[in-house]
Amino acid sequence: MHYISASFRGTHGGEERDMGNKMVTYNKYKSFLFFIKKYKLTELVPPEDLKEVFSKFAGGGSHMSVEQLYQFLVEHQGEENFTLSDSEKIVDKVLQLRRTHQETVHGDQNRETEITLDDIFRFFLLDEFNSPSKTEVHHDMNAPLSHYFIYTGHNSYLTGNQLSSDCSEEPIIKALQRGVRVIELDLWPTTNKDDIKVDHGWTLTNPVSPIKCLESIKKYGFVASQYPVIITIEDHLTEELRAKFAEMATQIFGEILYYPQPEECLSLTEFPSPESLKNRVIISTKPPKERFESNRIKDNRNYPALDGSSTESSEDESSGKESLDSTIEVEIKSTNGRDRDEGDTSSCECDRRLSQECSPDYRTIITIHNKKLKGSLKDKLKTDGELRRLSWSETTLEKASESHGTDIIRFTQKNILRVYPRATRVKSTNFKPHLGWMYGAQMVAFNMQGLGKSLWLMQGMFRANGGCGYVKKPEILMQKLQCDNEFDPKMIMPVKKTLKVSIVGMPADVAKKKTKVIMDNWFPVWNEEFEFPLTVPELALLQIQVKDKDQGGKDDFAGQTCLPVSELKLGFRSVPLYNEKGEQFKSVKLLMRFQFE
Repeated sequence: MHYISASFRGTHGGEERDMGNKMVTYNKYKSFLFFIKKYKLTELVPPEDLKEVFSKFAGGGSHMSVEQLYQFLVEHQGEENFTLSDSEKIVDKVLQLRRTHQETVHGDQNRETEITLDDIFRFFLLDEFNSPSKTEVHHDMNAPLSHYFIYTGHNSYLTGNQLSSDCSEEPIIKALQRGVRVIELDLWPTTNKDDIKVDHGWTLTNPVSPIKCLESIKKYGFVASQYPVIITIEDHLTEELRAKFAEMATQIFGEILYYPQPEECLSLTEFPSPESLKNRVIISTKPPKERFESNRIKDNRNYPALDGSSTESSEDESSGKESLDSTIEVEIKSTNGRDRDEGDTSSCECDRRLSQECSPDYRTIITIHNKKLKGSLKDKLKTDGELRRLSWSETTLEKASESHGTDIIRFTQKNILRVYPRATRVKSTNFKPHLGWMYGAQMVAFNMQGLGKSLWLMQGMFRANGGCGYVKKPEILMQKLQCDNEFDPKMIMPVKKTLKVSIVGMPADVAKKKTKVIMDNWFPVWNEEFEFPLTVPELALLQIQVKDKDQGGKDDFAGQTCLPVSELKLGFRSVPLYNEKGEQFKSVKLLMRFQFE
């Protein structure tokens, strides 16, 4: 017994509500699909919808010529750049499939030069030729880094949970192979204080060598994408070990390590573009502070509880108890010793009085300075100073967005905001990424080794733009804001598009729908229609789950995918399904039809 559960996620913070079947006169998508079990060798029957469209373009006949196929591909499938030559290549591929199919099933060597309904049906099931979304980089990649959502990892070296799993270079390699562009490393002194380890501090995790991590980044950093890899560093090192790390990084990366010269740093008014940083590695961390700052870790006595009850767990927050609108900032050490205040203003001036107290080489290789200003929340979000990165926990962002949503968006238009999971997510779970995206946060940091729907949404978003790890933010998040209440993603906005999912399958935005259950059928076909208005389709994701209901009534996971709505292609498309970790099944897929009305 099979059924599909699907939902669209948009700009309303991930809440789910039933939009009903209200008809509206906007652009619409339709989708038709069926579920294919990979171990069943039964002939599949083309759905009625495909039969009707085929008959239309074949002039009512049983075969389609190259010219008719070309017309079908351009007019129905929306392949505007296709040529007759492309159609001929598809016919060749279709006929090759026919011969293979007939040799294995019928033993017939029919070699007609025109294609049939069955031919086109088999072709549509090949997602490598008929993918549901655009497969090439097509966004403008010449804007500053702050104009993009960036595929970001959290504690990238952990193999499992946040308290007792091993640290290894393997999760870093897997993340890079999937297109992740931001890798986080926590740097700590070894027990004897004379070397560096990558470790999740004050937990039971086992460390890994930073050399292994850096060498893995160099080897695998540009396998999935040519666009820059950013290393965010949580720095717990002494001055001597910082100098050692700087030497290590420059030796391993060589010329691919990018950092601006001091004179460039002083005059920098915007970050470099992803295009200008192709095949380069850049580093982002706090600039070193005064000598007594680096010794504060040793004096801290507030160790974390092993049940994960400590407060925020990343590099910048001051315990999670910070008053978001206070005018006097009191620094409180986090219970896990990690979330320290980012310090004074103007890191780019390089704080000349400190230049002899820390390694200038270490400071020099920092391209994106992680810097928090003092004062009220509005002061911390000022945009008239140097370029910087700010890091907040998901909890801090939730609180800040209640009163300063416009300030956050204005900040992220020029600067970079990183949002990381709260410390209580000890099992490496994740929050809904739209929490950060709808306020323009570029680095929504995720536990890539985890599981769950939030991770699927992250994977779905970064299937956009050819899977290069950089997705251009929608214009609504980049428009100039004058008044504090000028724009808030939580406000009700007019519908721009309506996504309509017609099912022989599926559903859509800020809402959730479920098909009926198909009983005892290896190739279920759903004939249902759902409709979902979209206010910001650029941030909408089509999330699909296929479930198997057994005799006991339990819903077993059978596959999932998540697709960026703005990237969906017209017509009949083969949609591959993935397991819970985001690994693609070889033979399990949906055939869907997308229409815009």
